[in-house]
This record gives sequence, structure tokens and C-alpha cells, in this order.
Amino acid sequence: MTNAKNIVAADLKHVWHPFTQAGISPDPVPISHAKGTVLYSHDGREILDMISSWWVTLHGHAHPKIVNAIAEQAGKLEQVIFGGFTHQPAVTLIERLSALLPDDLDRAFFSDDGSTAVEISLKLAHQYWRNLGKPERCQYLAFEGGYHGDTVGAMSLGSSSGLFAHWQNMMFPVTMLPYPQTWQGDPQIEQKEAEALAKLDEHLARQGDQTAALIMEPLCQGASGMRMCRPEFLRAVAEKIRAAEVLLIYDEVMTGFGRTGELFACQKAGVTPDMICLSKGLTGGFLPMSLTICREQIFQAFLGDTLEKAFAHGHSFTANPLACAASLASLDLLLDEETTRRRLAIEAFHTERLFGLPDHPRVTKRRVLGTIAAFNIECDDAGYASKTGPRLRDYFMEHNLLVRPLGNVVYLLPPYCTTDDQLNRTYDVIEQAMAEII
Repeated sequence: MTNAKNIVAADLKHVWHPFTQAGISPDPVPISHAKGTVLYSHDGREILDMISSWWVTLHGHAHPKIVNAIAEQAGKLEQVIFGGFTHQPAVTLIERLSALLPDDLDRAFFSDDGSTAVEISLKLAHQYWRNLGKPERCQYLAFEGGYHGDTVGAMSLGSSSGLFAHWQNMMFPVTMLPYPQTWQGDPQIEQKEAEALAKLDEHLARQGDQTAALIMEPLCQGASGMRMCRPEFLRAVAEKIRAAEVLLIYDEVMTGFGRTGELFACQKAGVTPDMICLSKGLTGGFLPMSLTICREQIFQAFLGDTLEKAFAHGHSFTANPLACAASLASLDLLLDEETTRRRLAIEAFHTERLFGLPDHPRVTKRRVLGTIAAFNIECDDAGYASKTGPRLRDYFMEHNLLVRPLGNVVYLLPPYCTTDDQLNRTYDVIEQAMAEII
């Protein structure tokens, strides 16, 4: 058996971890294997993964259907250049997804992760208008608090998140709109929505004919603290954007594949965007891959007799066959009746337990959306850098729970295979934390 201390020592000597201040962070926990919702550490701990390992693990760890699909595909075709070639797993995947997505969202560009899916959507929107002879349409709209990834374009869209201060001089300007975040029992939601829509109207009246696209995370801004908005607001935004002939891009990297209650948040909102960005749960959490899917009219604008109008973008592992096979297996599981029942059960369980937690003067804004549950902890240093987050994270880890607060926001986003017993255990520990350290 590999020695856990040796793994940690080698890690501390060589590895640079994401979103981590190595100078003050506890040592990483070495994981040997995982199954379902449980992570097994080298020193014998069994840790419940209640955030789907950064929101990617839809059906639980090491699901045999996806394991077998990858293994079978590896024996046939593990990789092929996607420029000038194609293969069945990629074609089948897009055929199946386009049948599930609304209207004519059926032209897909493959890439590697959520950031690149968003970056591609920005480049597509920019070049789309140039190809149509309207290069003046080069501005972008986004919502305050949004997070869309870590590449330069994605950072520009998320500049108000507070995570990218070191790179402000690398970013291009983006007009930020107020975001009407809400929760169950919010008495001011209609006023907040009206103010946000008024700001959108003001921008469109002044610069609508110079705007290429608006991008947003539909129904839930993930990294900024599971900040939710209503479907009614999304429909109102879409109506105004359509009237101004601005492209609408939905970043469903987190909200896609059932997280909000429907297969895609755009369906729950009743809105068809011009582009949709997918990643995270796309492969069931097994392999990195993403998609930027657009309407046919956008694709048509890139056709011509020369390369001048072509989309000159690509990735070495575009449409990797192994990732496509994993995605097809994950999609089978997602559409299975048992998974649908389990997703509904998790949502109902969240509602019962979250709103059944004892009243606490610092616990506010309780909210549930599909398999997402969240609440805020009122504190003087609210935000991603709040000291409340690390304190709670360490407390949860001491109780063998992977629950990683977003600053002063505690949230759960479990795999769909999570049992009622596992959810009960998690909420019991949260209740303990409320009594002991909040």
C-alpha cells in the first residue's frame, strides 16, 4: 500500500494546486479511490463528496457504465486529429444533444473545458458580426458577480467577481449589469428585477447597435455564491436582447445536465439562447471536454470560398473519442428514469432539510434550485475571501464531508446517486456547525 505521508510530501514539494494559498492551507488529503459519493483516502477515511468534485461528477465516482464505455473506446480509437477527420462517438453525441436542446441549437464546436467553451462563444460572436459586415458590434454585456472561467476573455466577463484583480490590465472592457439575486421568500425581487431591466434598456438604447452579445449563467451564478435568479427575469432579458438583435449566450457549464431541475436551465426558463456553453458534467466527470453549441444561422455566417470567414480556432484534443464515449454513457444514465427520480428526490430532500434547519440569526437567504441547495452566513467580511469559508471547510473535513463553502456561502451540489442517508448525515453535520461555530 502506498504511504500517504510520502504522497503528501511529494505533492508539497512539486505540485501547485488551484485556488489555493499554499502558505496557509492544510496539507492535501491523498485519495486512493472513489465509488459513488464516497472518496476513500489512503489513511482509511471515507469522505462524502457533496459538491461533485467541483460540480463535474454527475452520477458518482467510478460509475461502471462510463468506465466500460471509455475502456471499450480506448481499444478502438483513442484520439484522431479533428481537422479533416471525424468519428462516430462525436457525431452521435451531437445528434443526441441537439435533439434534447431547444429549437436549432445543433452546430457544435468541441473544446477542452468551460473556460475555452466560453472563450469560443466570445470569438464566434465577434467574428459573426464581422462576417456580416458589422464590425462595430464588438461590445459585450455580462452580469455583476458572474464567473465564466480563467482565460482572458472569460476573465473579462467575470471581472466583477473579485478573483482577477492581478490581471485587470489584460482584460477588455465589458458592460456589467446588476444581477437580481434572489432566494425563497425574497420580498424585493420584483423591484430588483425592474432595476436590472432598466439598466439593460439604458445600455441598449445607447449602444445596442454596437453590442455583439450578452452572456450569463442562467438561473444560478455558481462561483460567486450560488446566486439565483427567476425564470421570469431570464425571459424578460431575452425579449429585450432579441429586440435589439444582440446575440444571447448561456454559460451552462455548471447548470447543464440536470442541475437546475430540467436537463438544461434554458429549458426551465423557457428561453432558447443563440449559443450555449457546456462542460463539467458533460462527460460525467471522467474526462475534460466542452462544447459551444450555436444556432444554424451563426454557422452559416462563417461559410465562404476562402479561409477569410472561417473560424480559425482549434485544440489538440478536440472531440477526443474517449471523452465522447464517456459523454454518451453519461447521457444514457442522465436520461434513465431512475436518475430522474433521484434528482427530484434530492431536490425535495434539500427543501425539507434546508428549510427545516433551526433558525439562526446569521443563517440567511436559504435557497434550493434542482439539486443545488445554498444559504448565506452573515458576517463582516462577506465574499469569496471571507474567513468563514475556510473555518467551515475545515470543520466539514473533520467530519469527513467534502463541502467547500464559497466564502460565506454554504452550498451542496451532490452527485445524483447520493442516498437519503448520506444527505441526512450531511445536514446533521451542517446543523452541528450552526450550533458550534457559526
